[in-house]
This record gives sequence, C-alpha cells and structure tokens, in this order.
Amino acid sequence: MFVDKVKVFVKGGDGGNGMVAFRREKYEPCGGPAGGDGGRGGDVVFQVDEGLRTLMDFRYRKQFKADRGEHGRSKSQHGKGAESLVVKVPPGTVVIDADRGERIADLTRQGQTAVIASGGRGGRGNIRFSTSKNPAPHVAENGEPGVERWVELELKLLADAGLVGYPSVGKSTLLSAVSAARPKIGDYHFTTIHPNLGVVETEDGRSFVMADLPGLIEGAHTGVGLGHQFLRHVERTRLLIHVVDMAGSEGRDPYEDWLQINEELTLYRKELADRPQIVVANKMDLPEAEEHLQRFKNATAGKVPIFPVSSATREGLRELLFAVADRLDELPDEPQEEEELEERKIYRSPAAEEAFQVRRENELFVVEGARVEKLVKMTNFQYDESIRRFAHTLKRMGVDDALRKKGAKEGDTIRIGEMEFDFQD
Repeated sequence: MFVDKVKVFVKGGDGGNGMVAFRREKYEPCGGPAGGDGGRGGDVVFQVDEGLRTLMDFRYRKQFKADRGEHGRSKSQHGKGAESLVVKVPPGTVVIDADRGERIADLTRQGQTAVIASGGRGGRGNIRFSTSKNPAPHVAENGEPGVERWVELELKLLADAGLVGYPSVGKSTLLSAVSAARPKIGDYHFTTIHPNLGVVETEDGRSFVMADLPGLIEGAHTGVGLGHQFLRHVERTRLLIHVVDMAGSEGRDPYEDWLQINEELTLYRKELADRPQIVVANKMDLPEAEEHLQRFKNATAGKVPIFPVSSATREGLRELLFAVADRLDELPDEPQEEEELEERKIYRSPAAEEAFQVRRENELFVVEGARVEKLVKMTNFQYDESIRRFAHTLKRMGVDDALRKKGAKEGDTIRIGEMEFDFQD
C-alpha cells in the first residue's frame, strides 16, 4: 500500500530533575551543597533513508517519544543526557506543524536530518543556587518538559520525469512498456490511485526514474478527483511527460485536453507552468490518430516537443526515451524551489512564553501561558525554598497583579496547568 500523508505525535524527552544534596564527607559536618543537575532530554530527529519509499510505517506507529534525561545525583554528579530518537523517513518528506500549519522541515537528501521536537534541559541542582546569603539552599528544579506537538508528514515523490495527463490516456501502459514497473492497468478511469515508480534505462546505458501519477481532471487544483494527492508529487519532478490520447478515443479533443491539464498545473502552482515538458502523442495505432496529431501540431505551433508513440506496439518508444534522457542531462539535479526553507531546530518562542492570561471559571481563577505552566512543572514543591522562589517568580512576572485585577482575594483557588493552590495576598 502506498501512503503519502500521515499525522503523528512527537515529544522530546523531559529533562532530568536536579537534586538537593549536601556534602557528607568525614570531618565535614556542615558541608556545602552537592546536588547535581539533571541531564538533557533526547530530541526527536527525522532522518532521510533512501531505502524507504512510502510513509507506510507511520500507519502503525503514531507516537514518537524520546527518553528523558537522568536525574542529578549527590556528590555534584550531573545526570546523563538522553540519546536522540532518530525516526527514518523517505526522501521527499515534508514535515508540517499540524496546529499552526507551518512547514518545519523539507527532507530530500540521503542522511539529511531535522530536529522536530527538542528535548528539555535538565533541572538545576542546589549547587546552582548557592549564594553568599544562602550558602546551603534547599532549592532544585525539575527538568524542563520536552517540546510536544502533532505533525503532518507529506511525501512528495522524487522522480526525474513524471507522467501527467487525463485518466485513461495510457500513462500506466507507457510506464510498464519502458520499465520493469507493473502498475495496475484497466479499461476505466482512475485505475491508478497512487503513484508508481519505474527505473528506465536507455540503450546507451543512461537511466532515470519515471513516475506514473494518478490522472487529472478539470478542477484538480481545488482537490476535485485525486487532485491534491496527485499534484503534490508533480512539484518534485524535473521534467513533465504530458501523455495525450491522440486518437481521441473517448470523444475528447487532444489539444483541449493538453490545455486543460496545463491550466490545472498552473492554477495549483504557477512555477509548474515553466517546468520543462515533453508531449507524448499516445495511441497512434488507433484510427484518426494521425489526423488529430496534425491538428495538434498546428495548434501548438512548435511550442513543445511532440513524440508520436504507441505503448501497445512499442512504436516510437526508443526515440522518446533518448529525448527524455537528453533533456534530463540538460536540467539541474533538483527543480528550483520557490524559496529556500530555513531549517528550524528549536521551537520555543521567548515572546510567546512570556505572555499569560487570567480567566475566571466560577469561583476558580485560571492562569494560562507557556512560561507559567512550565514554571509549575519545573518547581519542586517538596521544599519550602522552592515554593518561595515559585511565588516570587510569579509576582515578578505580574501574575499577582493580574489576579487582583480579575478580583482574586485571599484564599481563592488558583489553577496553573494541573496545579491548584490558594491565593495569598
């Protein structure tokens, strides 16, 4: 089964907790702080593996969570950071943040990697909080939570040449005639419902990858038929091989078919209008094909190379393959992208983390915001000094003032994340 779009959950590992500990060596009854830091959580990293061709594996595994870092230990020993979780993806995979709709990574080259969810830093042990005023602090942080998100993976096939055209014009038959690929072939529309790849070799030893893509119909750029499922893969092909039923076997006009498909390509992405193209005048063994071909040549007036072939009798295939190989030799290895994607490795926005909001649910006051929620998770409430530090940080952020403006009074219940506590004015 060919799978080219999936949605999965990824989570970077949480950082390890820092530790509260003190030196207890012989003859050191009042030793200083010796609690180590927690280790960093592992990242979730996507890596390109050329051995993969579909996103099939992601149908059966929907969650990818990296390990958390080790906790800090006594004697100032820091916890070990966790290894990254490496997830293999096929070349041509685009990773999109499902909530924001933002493209995170575009993975095309063998071995290329991208950090999709970064791990949290380790919590600081009490050796980090020692000051001249407080040389023996009972304060340590929990590890920072790792980034978690739902992401959509879209596969855009990497092929040298892509067969485009209306349904039932003979694209699958052509691919099976020139390669070892065996796509499904039938006498009805949309026989091909997913892309098929075949390696084509010419007589002089050159080879290239050809993709048989599902047929297009009018309105495909808006998703009609198999529109978007097909057009996604056209973007990565260096050369378009436009297959036209020159016999007009279904009563359609070959030239009008050619114009309509080109319009759909342009409406989907204007850059496709400039993609190099070769026209394959297929089904030349059928009646009226020669007459239609002459009218087609007159209408196009030499705008595009035309190669008459018959996939059924193999007539003209040799000349076509040499022409395709020659054209590919002239083209760059990859089609030019509209803009280069800047790789985004860390997905924590300082501005977004600073913001918070206070709302009221009946008698309950709820404080929401990335930074305040992370502060709750990283505070170790076992120690009074940690609680005082937590309260001081909220006050410095302006949370206390915001609660008072909403009407919070002494003893009212405040919720931040999963934590509830009483408001102390």
